[in-house]
Amino acid sequence: MVRPLLKWAGGKRQLLHELISRMPDGFNTYWEPFLGGAALFFNISESDDGHGYVLSDINPTLCLFYQTVRDRTDDLLGYVSSLKYGNSSPDYYEARMRFNILDGKKEPVEKSGLLLYLNRHCFNGLYRVNSKGEFNVPFGSYISPKIPSHEHILAASESLKKAKILNGDFLEVISGAGKGDFVYFDPPYEPISKSSSFTAYSKEGFGRGQQERLSKVMKELDRKGALFMLSNSGNSLLEELYSGFRIIKVEARRSINSNGLGRGSVREIIVTNY
Repeated sequence: MVRPLLKWAGGKRQLLHELISRMPDGFNTYWEPFLGGAALFFNISESDDGHGYVLSDINPTLCLFYQTVRDRTDDLLGYVSSLKYGNSSPDYYEARMRFNILDGKKEPVEKSGLLLYLNRHCFNGLYRVNSKGEFNVPFGSYISPKIPSHEHILAASESLKKAKILNGDFLEVISGAGKGDFVYFDPPYEPISKSSSFTAYSKEGFGRGQQERLSKVMKELDRKGALFMLSNSGNSLLEELYSGFRIIKVEARRSINSNGLGRGSVREIIVTNY
């Protein structure tokens, strides 16, 4: 299996067996509008099934990263091989400062290579930004964090070559999904406590209003005849929003709480319209 290149808060590697076992038997195009670490995409894209793939996210830097892995693989491998930053706090904060001032349109390879470095050296693999859109996650102080190997990056590039990668709001992107398509939603999680509110993956944030907006999009997809699956934290608000659909409750290990005592097994939900 092609493994995700990025560590991602709320990543789905641990829930892959639950998600894959509940996917529809057949569909046309696969859509994933909250891309994150793309664990489910990397898993299912290995099979030669003839599906189309449309991957998207509102985070332009994340989309740039996947486009660079797909389209400028050799350049990215060259940058990673010559990376000057090591596993130290001064190096990390120098790299973070450089990352925040880079224009991704002018320096896509360096911007993407730095994202890979920061992701593996920052606290808990978080991607969090401030109101200015600046990446502000602190140094992770890991003993020996590893950058993905050349083979790992090449394998991910081959999978991504099958996909169209778009940067945009989920409503705008998903408007193209139609009857017989399959959409997998993995939005920023509705916090289960105040100390777990790591949902600022973009400067716009993703609060309750966005969760409610998403539920309306899913109802429209259902009316169009598209199939969908959503994964999120289990709480009363979300269960109420999706009460008209099938809700499966599963256990998952959560490790992004800022308080170590708050980490552990938590209830999550998987919602489908089939």
